Amino acid sequence: MENTLTRRSGQALLVWGLLVVAANLRASLTGVGPLLDRVQADLGLAPAVAGLLNTLPLLAFAAVSPLVPRLAARWGADQLLGYALVVLTLGIALRWVPTAVGLFAGTVLIGTGIAVGNVLLPSLIKRDFPSKVGLLTSAYATVMGGVAAVASGVAVPISEVAPGGWYTALGCWVLFSLVAVLLWLPQMRAPRRAAQAIRAHRLPWGSGLAWAVTAFMGLQSLGFYVVVTWLPQVFQDNGMSAAGAGWLLFLFQAVAVLTSLAVPGALRWARDQRALATICSAIMLLGYLGLLVAPGSALLWSVVLGLGGGACLVLALAFISLRAQDATVAGALSAMAQSIGYLLAAVGPVIFGLLHTMSSGWQAPITLMCVAAAGQTIVALVAGWGTVHSADGQVPDRVPSPGH
Repeated sequence: MENTLTRRSGQALLVWGLLVVAANLRASLTGVGPLLDRVQADLGLAPAVAGLLNTLPLLAFAAVSPLVPRLAARWGADQLLGYALVVLTLGIALRWVPTAVGLFAGTVLIGTGIAVGNVLLPSLIKRDFPSKVGLLTSAYATVMGGVAAVASGVAVPISEVAPGGWYTALGCWVLFSLVAVLLWLPQMRAPRRAAQAIRAHRLPWGSGLAWAVTAFMGLQSLGFYVVVTWLPQVFQDNGMSAAGAGWLLFLFQAVAVLTSLAVPGALRWARDQRALATICSAIMLLGYLGLLVAPGSALLWSVVLGLGGGACLVLALAFISLRAQDATVAGALSAMAQSIGYLLAAVGPVIFGLLHTMSSGWQAPITLMCVAAAGQTIVALVAGWGTVHSADGQVPDRVPSPGH
C-alpha cells in the first residue's frame, strides 16, 4: 500500500513537472511581438535586425533538435531537461539587461533551452505514460498555448506599469522558469531503471512514415507562425483597427487552446488518426480560402483557423509518440520532425512577407497558405497511421493490420 501511494505521488509530481515545463516553452517568445516597436526604438535597431528576435529561436530549434537524442543518451533525458531549464532561465534573465547584446544573447539561450524541451517532452510521455499519450499531449499543448496567449496579452500592460518597461516585461518570466527548475529537480535526482533509459538512436531519415510526420509538423508550424506574424496586418489592410486586429489574433489563440482540449476524446474514439488529422487540416484550408475570397469576415476566419490550428498542433505532437515504437524512437522522431518543422516555421513568415511585397497585396501569400494546407491535408492520410520502429539498426515502417 505504501509503495503504491509512493508511486502515485511520484507520478503526480512528474505530471506537474511536465506541465510546468510545457508552460515555459512559449511564453518567453510570444511576449516579444507586442513589444517589438518599443524595443526597436529604445535600442535603435533596424527593422530587419529587430525581426531576428522572432526568427532566432526558430533557427535554434532547427539547429539544436537533431542533437538532443545523443545528448539525452549521454546525460539522461531527465538531467538534460533540467540543464535546458537552467539555460532557459539564464536566457530570460539576460533579456532583463537593457542592451542589444543581452537581448540577442538571451534570445539564443532561450531558443536552445526550449528546443531541448520540445524534443524531450514527447519521448518522456511515451516512456513514462505510454497508455496516456493523447491525454497528456493535449494537456501540455493546452498549457503551452494558454500561457503563450496570456504572455502576449500582458506584455504591453506590464511594460507600462513595471519599473524598467519592456525589459522587465520580457525578463519577469524568469520567475516562472525558476519554478520549473525547482519542480524538475526531483526528476533529476530520481534513479531510472535501465529499461526506462532513452538510448542514442539515429534519426529515421529513411522512413517514409517519419517524413510524413515531419511534413505534418512542419506544415502546421508554418501555418501557426505565419498567422501570428501576419494575420493582424492582413486584417488592418482590410479596414480593421490595430486594436481590433490584435483582439482577433488573441481570439485565434484562445479558440486553438479550447480546441486542443477536445482532441484526447477524439483520439480515444478513433482507431487511428487519419480521418481526424485530415478533417482538421481541411478546416485550416477552409480558413485560408475564406481569407482569400471574403477577407471582410475576419471574425469568422479567425475562429475557423483557431479550430483547425489547435487540433493540428496536438495531433502533430501526438504523432511523435503514437507513431514511435518506444521512447528511444520517439526521441529520434521528435528531433527529426521538430528540426525540419521549425526550419519551415522560420522561413514561412519571411516568404509570406516577400510575396506580399512583390505582389503588393495579400492574394499571392494567402494562396501559398492554401497550397500548404492542401499539402498538409494529403500528408495527414499517411501520418495518422502506422509505426516507426527500430530493427537491427534500421528504421523501417510497420503498417498495422486492420485490427491494430
